[in-house]
Amino acid sequence: MSKRQTYAVFGLGRYGSAVAKELVANGADVIAIDANESIVNNLTSDIPICKCADITDAEVLKQLEISEIDTVIIAMASNLEASVMAIMLCKEAGVKTVIAKCSNETHRKILTKVGADKVVLPESDSGTRLAKNLLSSGFIDVIELSKDVSMLEMEILPEWVGKTILELNLRKKYSINIVAICENSTVSTVVEPEKILTESMKLIVIANNSKLNKLQTKATTN
Repeated sequence: MSKRQTYAVFGLGRYGSAVAKELVANGADVIAIDANESIVNNLTSDIPICKCADITDAEVLKQLEISEIDTVIIAMASNLEASVMAIMLCKEAGVKTVIAKCSNETHRKILTKVGADKVVLPESDSGTRLAKNLLSSGFIDVIELSKDVSMLEMEILPEWVGKTILELNLRKKYSINIVAICENSTVSTVVEPEKILTESMKLIVIANNSKLNKLQTKATTN
């Protein structure tokens, strides 16, 4: 059985709190941190492990055992200095994945240079969407179209390689509809049933949210 993923969210403004709440709502292990005590107090009913702390202090991060966290989301775009320090301290502590929110392209470049594994612009990446992507292991990207339906990009599963779409009957088996196939930097919306899938391809599919767990479980066990 794979290890349960753990998350930390630094900065609990609108974006950070949205990430933390969505992760918690889906049963993830989350520690949420902000320097403002009133913000922390207002969120304790939604986020069980919510602490007031200075995440630019290496000793504080050590006490919080950040080195044991799999993914840290740094949601403090308005404070570039604190974001930079937090990224560096997290990477030094051995955090595998650090995701940082930025306010513009210049800040994106800076945060990437100091070690962020992914940098997001809130205008294009909502906190809820980021959380859904983190939770959807095995999928590359997930966009919720409604409460019932999502569009996602996913890798070709090993047992699908060399088989045709018709052969796999994915609509019946997983309740997904393939809307496009990505291959060699090109995207084709002409999805032929006789198309043979290869390892290098990616699928853009529309799926019922209630059926995603079955597909996710299949993706993460390969």
